[in-house]
Amino acid sequence: MILNGRELSEKIQESVKKEIAESGLTPCLATVIVGEDPASQMYVRMKHRACENVGIKSAGVELPAESTTEEILKAVSELNADPSVHGILVQLPLPPHADTEKVIESVSPEKDVDGFHPYNLGRLFSGRPDFVPCTPGGIMTILSEYGINPEGKRAVVIGRSVDVGRPMAALLINANATVTVCHSRTENLEDEIRNADIVVSAIGRAKFIREEMIRDGAVVIDVGINQDGEGKLCGDVDFENVERKSSAITPVPGGVGPMTIATLMQNTLKSAKLHEGI
Repeated sequence: MILNGRELSEKIQESVKKEIAESGLTPCLATVIVGEDPASQMYVRMKHRACENVGIKSAGVELPAESTTEEILKAVSELNADPSVHGILVQLPLPPHADTEKVIESVSPEKDVDGFHPYNLGRLFSGRPDFVPCTPGGIMTILSEYGINPEGKRAVVIGRSVDVGRPMAALLINANATVTVCHSRTENLEDEIRNADIVVSAIGRAKFIREEMIRDGAVVIDVGINQDGEGKLCGDVDFENVERKSSAITPVPGGVGPMTIATLMQNTLKSAKLHEGI
């Protein structure tokens, strides 16, 4: 079974668009980008385009690459104080000289539609989430949509980043899975993966997950965005071979990526509703 994130993303965005039209709300998402990294600029454009498609107003703050942490914090502070802005997204990565943690913590938790603020991560790990990071949240929506229940299953999350790996593990725990988080220091990594009913890979290594590492019938979620030796887009999973052994698998592209943006739209609408007391 191919877990088609692109189709599901379109379905969710259509639902968000309909709810916005019926509610009379005018949700607004503000993005902050520092520097001119082409990939970051492309991601921000995609998010603004999605906002336009569903009826969310968007605003972009562009700062030069040499901006100091204080200058970035000032921009975020102004967005925090603007009542017309419901969601704030700081595009990562920031330039190396900027204090990323300080910037993330400066975003008002009520407008943190990325779900990266320590308050929102704490709520997630306590089992009472407000805003869930968009990529893990999108993955849980995929599992739900395709009738894959993590309860009682053995899940392995490969990668321990704050934006994907750790919140992914928390969401699976909240869904009553038994979760192992693996990373670069994990011993016998292949054995851990081979024992999993659900594998979520977010390590950023092209085609790292091979057929012999997956048990028959496993569910495989590929978060990776890489290029293979021929320069073609691929994930962390050797899709063509792993597909034969898995019961369900996400493709790259067209799997997890579109769901990240769909979840961002959902989070922004949720923030607007909370702001209005709905």
